Parts: sequence; C-alpha cells; structure tokens
Amino acid sequence: MRTLGNFLWIIAGGFFASLAWVIIGCIAFISIIGIPWGRACFVMAKLSLAPFGKTVMSRKDLNQKEDVGTGALGTLGNIVWLVTGGWIMALSHTLYGAFCCVTIIGIPFGIQHFKLGGLALMPIGKTVVPVEVALAATKMNAEAHVANLRAGS
Repeated sequence: MRTLGNFLWIIAGGFFASLAWVIIGCIAFISIIGIPWGRACFVMAKLSLAPFGKTVMSRKDLNQKEDVGTGALGTLGNIVWLVTGGWIMALSHTLYGAFCCVTIIGIPFGIQHFKLGGLALMPIGKTVVPVEVALAATKMNAEAHVANLRAGS
C-alpha cells in the first residue's frame, strides 16, 4: 500500500513539490549562511517525494546525541525559519490536508499533508526515516531512560 500511495502521490504533484524543495535548497546553499535552511529544504524534499511509510524524527532522538541543528543554534534557526515563511508553508499544507480530507479517498493524502505541515513549521534538526526505524529508536530511547532511572534509584 505504501508503494501505491507513494506512486499516486508522485503523479499527483509530489515529484514537482520535491523538485521545488531541491531547487530552493540549492539556492540556500549558494549563500553560505543559508546552509542550515538548505539542509532543511532537502529534508522537506525527501518527505515530499514519498511520504507514505515515513515519519519525521529529531536527529537527537535518532542518534542519541546532540548536534548543531538539535541544540540552541537549531532552535534559533527554526525561529528564523518560522518567522520568514515557515508558518506560510505549514498553513498551506494544513489547508491542503483539510481539503483532501473532505473526501474519504483523500484522507490518506490529507494525513501526509499534515505531516508535511508539521515539518514545515520547524524542520531544522529533524530527519525523515521509515516508520519502523522511528519505532525502534523510540523503543531503544525508552529502554535507556528506564535503565537510567533504575540506576539512579
């Protein structure tokens, strides 16, 4: 079903949305200061191309270590992103999602737009992974947290 959903998504405009994000990311990379936002555009492009079966996850939760994008600079970058247009992208995906959910057959596409809208709000420090990877990483993080709690008691 994921393959069918991604195929229908691509022919219904996902390819062009992904291509647009890649072009915007390349433009951001031209200016050295835009590299963090360019990387965020590439994450958006990855999810825009084939969103079914994938989810968004913090790189800190995935790798169990902090990097530049998941720390204070990442938060600052997300604030700049949000103020300069991220909210518009998030709002547009939310509206597209609501429009898709009007029909029963469009609900899966609406859910993917909601996922893209959430990523469009604050994309720096996030990555796109298969759902199974996110579940495994979440389970490992929970087990490590429980072990830390038990060791501290």
